[in-house]
Amino acid sequence: MITQRFDFDGAEGQRLAGQLDLPDGRPRAYALFAHCFTCTRKSRAAVRIARALALRGIGVLRFDFTGLGDSGGDFADTTFSGNVRDLVAASAWMAQQGMAPSLLVGHSLGGAAVLAAATQLPDIAAVATIAAPFEVGHVTKLFGDKLDELTSRGEAKVDLGGTPFTIRRSFIDDLRAHDPGQTIAQLKRPLLVLHAPLDGIVGIDNASAIFLAARHPKSFVSLDRADHLLTGGADADYAAEVIAAWASRYLADAEAEHATPAAPRDDAVVIAETGAGRYQVEVRAAGSRFLADEPVDVGGLGSGPSPYQLLSAALGACTAMTLRMYANQKAWPLDRVSVTVTHAKRTEEPRDVFSREVVVEGALDAAQQDRLIEIANKCPVHRTLERGAAVETHKGTIPPLPMASEPPEQHFSDMEKTCKEEA
Repeated sequence: MITQRFDFDGAEGQRLAGQLDLPDGRPRAYALFAHCFTCTRKSRAAVRIARALALRGIGVLRFDFTGLGDSGGDFADTTFSGNVRDLVAASAWMAQQGMAPSLLVGHSLGGAAVLAAATQLPDIAAVATIAAPFEVGHVTKLFGDKLDELTSRGEAKVDLGGTPFTIRRSFIDDLRAHDPGQTIAQLKRPLLVLHAPLDGIVGIDNASAIFLAARHPKSFVSLDRADHLLTGGADADYAAEVIAAWASRYLADAEAEHATPAAPRDDAVVIAETGAGRYQVEVRAAGSRFLADEPVDVGGLGSGPSPYQLLSAALGACTAMTLRMYANQKAWPLDRVSVTVTHAKRTEEPRDVFSREVVVEGALDAAQQDRLIEIANKCPVHRTLERGAAVETHKGTIPPLPMASEPPEQHFSDMEKTCKEEA
């Protein structure tokens, strides 16, 4: 799983701090997560659910609403409608990066927010709420005896979970203007309602009201003994597992659309765009999968090595393997090889230069160390880079190679041949 920053501009132009949790490989779909009231993207529920969904192939953006966590703006100026607009803005920014969300997940008041936002996002295929209130004004119960002061004076400092927050009357007025029944009836999306029967903050009757107001297809899953904030890791993991399994029915089209083509040959390396960001690709080779990308400063997501870093890695890996094979044949006490490779472009010839630093560890004398450095210059990838190689490009799938072509073992054979010749 890969986690990376994803900051973007909110509805009012403020910078919002976001975080992407991506699977190791091409995501089958993308989701947008809305955290609970006064929480942040780093709350236990947000982190565990986002990461659990990522492990199940769904990329998730979780971000701090305006005025919370690392996001800009003043929390005192925020409203429930503003949170909904921030969700719409987040979806738009994800779409610009080729990661348009098809699943919305909201926790507590964030659940009410995703229900409202979904009606403005036509590409959303499914919505899931966790411990969400039906009446968004339910949150005012948290203000206690400060509610009268807030109403009369227009502003009050309220203690929420040990942290003081300034709340303005505009927040209350905005909540009262929201019609949850109408919003849910207009959802027209598959809905999953998750709620704990013993939730002491948002009672189970809220889940019943949401479920009754929604149209089919709709589902309800009990979170049994979970608390409102899902502080138990097992509860958050269970919620994520249920959401992923439930959403798979509605995300099937997206999964098929983004399926990575199978490797045509066992020795082939298959590269396919993931649709995330401008340049991100998934690399499949020898049963492994990883991402390649460009750095953020040139428009990429910085989610993986760049093409030239992969080329440097090929040189470094071949160097280490060649030295290991040679030392084993000579029965030399080589304990460990490490190689550092950097790439630079120059205006003079040669235009591309790979600088390689080789460190050999073990009880080796000076002559043995010098000989290993000589062998480094004869590894197969080194020779390929020095003499150049032809590149053939074909339309469509890779055509079968004739019998006279190099077999998959040729690279290893070249390495072994080099070691035998030099031994």
